[in-house]
Amino acid sequence: MQTLITGTGSYIPGEVRSNQDFAFSEFYNERRQRILIDAVELIGKFEQITGIAQRRYAHEDMNASDMAALAAAAAIYDAGVDPETIDQLIVAHNFGDVLKHTCQSDAVPSLATRVKRALPIRNPGCVAYDLLFGCPGWLQGLIQADAYIKAGLTRKCLVVGTETLSRVIDPCDRDSMIYSDGAGAVILEALDAAPANSGILGSVSQTHALAEGEYITLGHSYRPAADPRTRYLKMQGRKVYEFALRTVPAAMKACLEACKVNIDQIKKIFLHQANEKMDAAIVKAFYQLYGYGEAPCHIMPMNIRELGNSSVATIPTLFDMVRKAALPGHSLDQGDTILFASVGAGMNINALCYRM
Repeated sequence: MQTLITGTGSYIPGEVRSNQDFAFSEFYNERRQRILIDAVELIGKFEQITGIAQRRYAHEDMNASDMAALAAAAAIYDAGVDPETIDQLIVAHNFGDVLKHTCQSDAVPSLATRVKRALPIRNPGCVAYDLLFGCPGWLQGLIQADAYIKAGLTRKCLVVGTETLSRVIDPCDRDSMIYSDGAGAVILEALDAAPANSGILGSVSQTHALAEGEYITLGHSYRPAADPRTRYLKMQGRKVYEFALRTVPAAMKACLEACKVNIDQIKKIFLHQANEKMDAAIVKAFYQLYGYGEAPCHIMPMNIRELGNSSVATIPTLFDMVRKAALPGHSLDQGDTILFASVGAGMNINALCYRM
């Protein structure tokens, strides 16, 4: 039994926010002290480090579940499947539906239930549930769906990643410029007649929950007069960077070894679009584990410069773009071997090897 991706879809919000839109923002540090660096200089350094020039925000009348339903519908259409034949509908997110101008998370009923209703899927045998695993949540959904398929319990799964991070950020925190909104989805199917050694070849997942577990949390605004009862997404950026560089390349290598795949067979690496500098360092360190000084050119597609970091949505939206030849310089063909990897709150890590 092989698990193949037969359809992909994504939803990219239409509201564009450029770095210049933050030129008049007042930023504070974790000690609630005003950052007095010139705004142009601050934004320039930010773009140099993260690679982000702009990001997308959802329109105020659209929630994470709405975007998820649109991405899911696109994946269903692309796969050409009857939605009533889907056995599992998994929605990865971290904050549920967050209404515009609020910070309150709404996840009852689950986002997966809302997506199933929006599609609409009537079959009660289509089990819909949410998955919270930090930024690696969508990839963990693939790993979980693959396990069900290979166990013979399901034959068709819809896995969605969706997030509206723009609604949980502290506008007085420099890190607020990192985050964005979006949704991506795939259809996974059990195909008995698929080419040999195709589909999901194997995966690795890890959770580092002791000292590392608090690197990404919710916390108070950095603005001195802010309401202490309201909490926002907070990240210890340096610690996350060091943690990712230390652990993600090793997890990627462990995944390839488990799949008995040589690194030279990898056509593309799809990393969570967290930070351009960090992702480049991860891929370089990964190749250095095999004795290479540098990673091959064009091995790692990226859309973070235009779309920002949308957490669980970054990999599926990027994969959808490359699969449909919508990202210049990148394409995929049948027989190509690719590697997915992600890191995020928890601190969770995963990697998955897939052959087209």
